[in-house]
Amino acid sequence: MMKNVVCIGGGTGQSALLRGLKQIKNINLSAIVAVADNGGSTGRLRNDLNIPAMGDVRSVMVALADSEDLMTKIMNYRFDNSAGELAGHNLGNIIISALTVDSHDFYKSIESLSSILNLKGRVLPSTTENVCLKATMSDGSVITGESQIRDSELDIVSVFYDKPVKTYNKVIQAIKKADYIIVGIGSLFTSILPNLIIDDIKQALYQCKGKVIYYCNSMTEKGETTDYTVEDHVNAIEKHIGKKTIDAVVLSNDCIPQYILDRYDAEGSKEVILRDTKHDYQVFSFNLLSFANDLVRHDPDKVRDSFIEVTRRI
Repeated sequence: MMKNVVCIGGGTGQSALLRGLKQIKNINLSAIVAVADNGGSTGRLRNDLNIPAMGDVRSVMVALADSEDLMTKIMNYRFDNSAGELAGHNLGNIIISALTVDSHDFYKSIESLSSILNLKGRVLPSTTENVCLKATMSDGSVITGESQIRDSELDIVSVFYDKPVKTYNKVIQAIKKADYIIVGIGSLFTSILPNLIIDDIKQALYQCKGKVIYYCNSMTEKGETTDYTVEDHVNAIEKHIGKKTIDAVVLSNDCIPQYILDRYDAEGSKEVILRDTKHDYQVFSFNLLSFANDLVRHDPDKVRDSFIEVTRRI
């Protein structure tokens, strides 16, 4: 029987998750993607064209593409410093931007390109508005802009938008019809929560009948989640949503080599640990990671297998 699966997030973590899930037969896959990034090529195009951030959307489209090797070369190609005004721009970002300007419709441009790329799933930006993310910091100050929030070394208390933000019907219906809703993998305050703080998405999560599964990060991020435990991640999500919504949490139980932990520690990042044994949600742990290039990353095949097992037990 076909199952409806919705993934909510953004960035490289969500892409790794989707690379695994797209291999599973008999699932109807939708990715709800954050569009608040204001850095790099994405930020420049946003400012010039007054359109939503397309960088995470592009990454997710590449992850879901049927022919990913070719699409990676095309969609992720970045012009070098010899390219004049194009220097630093990503070709995929430019393509999405051009289609948006031509159609005057951000979602329509994504839908058109998805058809060309023959995606194994739907890509749904969490909003089609050009939004600005803000954060209240531990010292009471407010920082404006996703990239500025990421670069700050202050602890984040909460994130919010500078104006009321709405999603659109396809996002709401995808959540309401979902059998499983996966939150993560990705930066808590700058990739995951920018989706969940939209009121329409909150309301859809309140009303959904599907199981909500959170794939927790394996390493903390300096400033963003310094010294956060698993419980801290979950509490931040549910605080921003406004009620308890998470049914299960999936963790890695891999033994990370000490030399990798030492390198991350030097950068202000530590392994995320589970503090308690009793929770309102189920906790599952699996081997999920790979350590290519001495980086801690989620392995798509291991994530795929873990999801299949979780759905048998939840």
